[in-house]
Amino acid sequence: MGAIEKSILESLDQSAFNQWFDQRFEAKMAEREAAHVPSLSIIATKGTMDWAYPPFILASTAGALGWDVSIFFTFYGLELLKKDLHLEISPLGNPSMPMKMPFGPQWLKDINWKVPNLVMAGIPGFEKMATGLMEQTVKSKGVASIEELRSACIEADAKLYACQMTVDLFGHSQDDFIPEIEGWIGAASFLPVAQKSDVCLFI
Repeated sequence: MGAIEKSILESLDQSAFNQWFDQRFEAKMAEREAAHVPSLSIIATKGTMDWAYPPFILASTAGALGWDVSIFFTFYGLELLKKDLHLEISPLGNPSMPMKMPFGPQWLKDINWKVPNLVMAGIPGFEKMATGLMEQTVKSKGVASIEELRSACIEADAKLYACQMTVDLFGHSQDDFIPEIEGWIGAASFLPVAQKSDVCLFI
């Protein structure tokens, strides 16, 4: 076999190998993608009623989709893991929060009451009233409660982590919290979990 013929044969062999390798690589990547379980990590830092909805809605939805979900509750977010939830809401300093009546004729319910901060701050019990109105609105609209959403997360095998530093800082007792907590950990333990997640959210 001459040098020219040998060169052509080697070129054909290399071309065939490259084609086989590309096809094999694409097939393996497709298998890996199909077997991959998406993951979501959430850092929940707030403990009011309105801020309790985003982490639990996102986590329960991701869990229903089959995602691997982890939530790290730190600082005021620890309130969301208490056995007895007494979450309130404050429209004070929250201009985006609509102030609407959950009852009465439709024209009354459509009014967005623009209450000045000075008035809200000066009326005793205004936050409790706002909390009650929000609870009635949630119920009348058929929206799940915080307890129901939290239970949905647990049923979907979401991992709920409590920040041990915050527990120590505020003098909490572990007996005050639900037993389904996956672990009492610190930021150093949760960050590697968040780093490997497909989606990581700070709420």
